[in-house]
Amino acid sequence: MTLTEKIANLIRETSSALAPDVTRALRDALGREEEGSSAALILKTILDNVELARAQGTPMCQDTGTLTFFVDAALRPRVTPAVIRAAVAEATRQGWLRKNCFDAVTGASHDDNCADGAPVVHYCDRPGVTLLMKGGGSENMSRQYSLPDAALGAGRDLQGVRACLLDAVQKTQGYGCAPGILGVCIGGDRATGFETAKEQLLRDLADQAPDPALASLEASVLADANTLGIGPMGLGGRTTLLGLKIAARPRVPASFFVTVAYMCWAARRRTLLI
Repeated sequence: MTLTEKIANLIRETSSALAPDVTRALRDALGREEEGSSAALILKTILDNVELARAQGTPMCQDTGTLTFFVDAALRPRVTPAVIRAAVAEATRQGWLRKNCFDAVTGASHDDNCADGAPVVHYCDRPGVTLLMKGGGSENMSRQYSLPDAALGAGRDLQGVRACLLDAVQKTQGYGCAPGILGVCIGGDRATGFETAKEQLLRDLADQAPDPALASLEASVLADANTLGIGPMGLGGRTTLLGLKIAARPRVPASFFVTVAYMCWAARRRTLLI
């Protein structure tokens, strides 16, 4: 199998096979809901869809999303943007991706899902080639706050961050295809805030931030969010979030950003080790 074929297969598997930790979280969520409730019906439907997609090797969601690749910098001579674009074009031809890339000025379709800036490729210190597929509905629910925020009564501290995160959940309701996952960055500038927040979506749902203060904030905000009653698809229930992952980055004195990358239940991520 060529490298292009391996990456095309990574796309197919990412699109069709939900990460095991996310599948477990959905099953756990179903177990917490009342039998016969709207929440239970929605979660059962989601899980049925997950199993069908896995068995048939077809996309679990019609929106195959923005493709973001995180590539080990040591692999850059082999895993070039041209190789990745060829794999994306092949995956599109095979029907593993829908035609999902449009010119922002003219509205014309890039039918192979490839253009300047698409797919997104980051070279980093993460092993192998990791793919994150993020749909437009969840991307639309991502937010960035600048503290202090008088409307939220949020200051430049972790209590202020908590207020931002719960506000983000309240404003999202079911529009991001809940139950979702929040990736969060405290600090940074506006650009690195979103980049770092999105990277948190690659973390296993069972892990914790290495900083005890952030780990405590992850757990407490997750618990509080799941008491809001928003539930799956915003129709009520006990599970609004499946996970919440926080990182912090240095900031300048004039700025204090809190950036939230919202991911829907279809948290499609997978790594190919080369």
